[in-house]
Amino acid sequence: MNDSDRDAGGVGRPKRADARRNEVTLLEAAAAIFVASGVEAPIRDIAAKAGVGTATIYRHFPTRADLIIAVYRHQVEALAEAGSALPETSATPYAALARWFDLFVDFVVTKQGLAAVLQSEDPCFDPLHSYFLDRLVPVCTQLLDAAAESGEIRADLDAYELMRGVGGICAGVGRNPRYDARRLVGILVAGLRLTP
Repeated sequence: MNDSDRDAGGVGRPKRADARRNEVTLLEAAAAIFVASGVEAPIRDIAAKAGVGTATIYRHFPTRADLIIAVYRHQVEALAEAGSALPETSATPYAALARWFDLFVDFVVTKQGLAAVLQSEDPCFDPLHSYFLDRLVPVCTQLLDAAAESGEIRADLDAYELMRGVGGICAGVGRNPRYDARRLVGILVAGLRLTP
């Protein structure tokens, strides 16, 4: 089920293009506010950033949990779509893989503020981890396979294992200003290469 299906209330009718654009604007504003102020930030702050009234947010997302879930799913989808598009716009399969891991670092780092909520006992958040894996492990696998087939990286790499490793590297972000997760992930990804 995608966001349009879920948010259409099961009617099966897709949203109008302008309604979808408005929803994307809300999701991007909410994501920025969540990173800056945490998921408990006032809805009025999100509304102000999106340039809408709070009633508009509640019309799209009746509860804070609905908004958090939608932001998470929207960002997972953006990362999955980028992974599909990067091979077409990158010089090599390895360049596509390296760029995708840059985006993956951004995703993981911005989710640190959601960690407490996503690991809470609220069952509405339970499916999100599976959703993340179901959408992103295949994308990472395709990028790894393409780079391996081109002879740029080793062929024995596991997408899930590599994504977990990058997640572990990103876990230290925010605690020490001298800790540069992006640089460390860059070193890790560079270490995958077989050719200079």
